[in-house]
Amino acid sequence: MNLNNETRRVFLKKITTVSVASSIIPSMFSASNETAFKKNKNEKGLVFLFQGDSITGGNRGRNGDPNLIMGHGYAFTIASQLGCDFPDKNLTFINRGVSGNTVIDLEKRWKEDTLDLKPDVLSILVGINDSSSALKAHPSSNAVTTQIYNDVYRSLLDQVIKQNPNIILVLNQPFAFQHNLATRDWEARFQDLSKRQQIVENIALDYKAVLVRLQDVFNAACSKAPAEYWIWDGIHPTVAGHELIAREWIGQVMKRLSFI
Repeated sequence: MNLNNETRRVFLKKITTVSVASSIIPSMFSASNETAFKKNKNEKGLVFLFQGDSITGGNRGRNGDPNLIMGHGYAFTIASQLGCDFPDKNLTFINRGVSGNTVIDLEKRWKEDTLDLKPDVLSILVGINDSSSALKAHPSSNAVTTQIYNDVYRSLLDQVIKQNPNIILVLNQPFAFQHNLATRDWEARFQDLSKRQQIVENIALDYKAVLVRLQDVFNAACSKAPAEYWIWDGIHPTVAGHELIAREWIGQVMKRLSFI
């Protein structure tokens, strides 16, 4: 769907008003802060990098085929909409999501897959695999505790800020729903995940990052259709679920990029 700027703003305003994130939780940025972070409307050549696990990766291709490199998830939708609506901005979109990744895995490939790509906008969605690693019956020495999750996450952001102090950080909270494919120890699992959601919120506040509260978005969507309609296995979004992520992502990022 091709929307002009005014139509997009009206459209996204309608979406965000029904989300829990916008109706219940106040924005962590004041109007003055949002204005301070807005960039020049004539800015061109921005590099958008999407980092994370399989939810971000979306079975992306590993070669130069432009039909495959963004995968088939929310990163693809964001790239297709912004790329189509703003061809004059010469935007570049890169997807480096890798299935099964935790923050430890991101750390191992951070230089090659993040720093070397020199992003202007860095979007991160990671945490569900970190949570699973810590809740296994016999967690290995590689289990990502909430403390490790917090410390490594911050270390990764410190590196990109050192390289580019003006980078726009977009931190997406991990999310999940109870499902018959993943019901074992659900209460413990969601309790751990909730702690990681709070960690991401705290980090976003400390680093003045854009925060995308995805659990709230999906919770609100469940008033219209069952959870399985949006997230088919409790973890991975459906096509409609990825669209929800993309809409909320754009709705939040447009607060920092004034040309959207």
